[in-house]
Amino acid sequence: MRYSFRLAELVGHKPDPRRRPGTIKAIVEHTGLDRHQVAALLKNEVKYIPLHALSRICDFLIETGRVSADQLPGALFAVEPEHFWELLARRKRLDLVAGVRQENDAHYSFDGAWVVASDAVLLGELLNGVTTLGGTARHRIEGAITEEQSMAALGAPVRPPHPELLRQSLVWSPGPQGHEKVLERAREVYRGFVDTAEDKALVCLGSTKSNPVVELIISEAFGCTAYETQDTVSSPGRRSCPFYMRYRDHDPHPPSCCGGLNLGGTKSPTTPGIYYEVASGAWECCPWSPDREDAAFVFYVHRESQGELEMALGGFSGRATRLLAKMLSSRAELFWPATFRGQGLQIGAFIVKFQLTGEEREDQDLLRTDLTAGTEVIPMASEVIERRLRSEALAQLSSFKPR
Repeated sequence: MRYSFRLAELVGHKPDPRRRPGTIKAIVEHTGLDRHQVAALLKNEVKYIPLHALSRICDFLIETGRVSADQLPGALFAVEPEHFWELLARRKRLDLVAGVRQENDAHYSFDGAWVVASDAVLLGELLNGVTTLGGTARHRIEGAITEEQSMAALGAPVRPPHPELLRQSLVWSPGPQGHEKVLERAREVYRGFVDTAEDKALVCLGSTKSNPVVELIISEAFGCTAYETQDTVSSPGRRSCPFYMRYRDHDPHPPSCCGGLNLGGTKSPTTPGIYYEVASGAWECCPWSPDREDAAFVFYVHRESQGELEMALGGFSGRATRLLAKMLSSRAELFWPATFRGQGLQIGAFIVKFQLTGEEREDQDLLRTDLTAGTEVIPMASEVIERRLRSEALAQLSSFKPR
């Protein structure tokens, strides 16, 4: 069992060099601790905490009215998840977001709007996994009791690993009309999540073709502009996001930082599917075809010190979304641990390749939830993620101007 240090969550600190909220300075001046030590504590990157430092942090929290004395030091500690489902189950608040479609109506009324059937299947498996820990909750009772005893000894609130609050939000899927209305609703939902100060998780179902909040999660993670195409970059390596969805001709084609028709430079693949960068810098493809191949993705950013998780998952097609849902019900452990850990966060980026038998056609299996396919989960290389984060950090620092 591992514990995380949740100082950042308690003081509402987000390590963003563009904002410079002054949190570190305030803690240093009040406690007398070293600035680098405080920065490491906020990022949950210390291996041990001296008792005098812990005492001074507790004094700071009490005297600034952030935490009452009877909750400390327990409120500073939380159990880190050890499995994929615990990423979600350990959050106090779980926000689920799905896209809805409405054809031939520019007024965007929820009367008559509908959620894609495959997303509904994925939502069902997601709720099942969170509430039962993927069907293993019964077998972890003994461990849970031990954990509760440990947390009680620290003075932390004791609760089983499941969300206390579940919220569902609907957003408009990209369509031929009313693009600004789509983005306005997506930003409203995402901003509502970000501005909430509590232990929380945001889970978006679908790809950027069906759920525009997915774009906000990915663009925020890699420091690029949401809803702007990067098809004109000089080379694929210049893309901010290390994975890319090449649309089909009949798909919606919303402008996206991680989707389009051109990979970059002279790379204009015609094969639809999900492309991803490997450690060497080359790009590989998990293709889509009507009866043989399909692809899906799982992406999450876990800021443990801030008590915050953002996740997007879905298939390239509705068929792939249903295959992903079935896979989550039995093999979710393949999406753990995260593929990158550092800079105060964990990032999981996984591409899923499905190989069908060819005996079943997509148009013949629209209502089936028991599709079978050969499955390969491809964790993206840690160095690929790190390259993007380093580039983002350098760009932020170079654009920052002290006041």
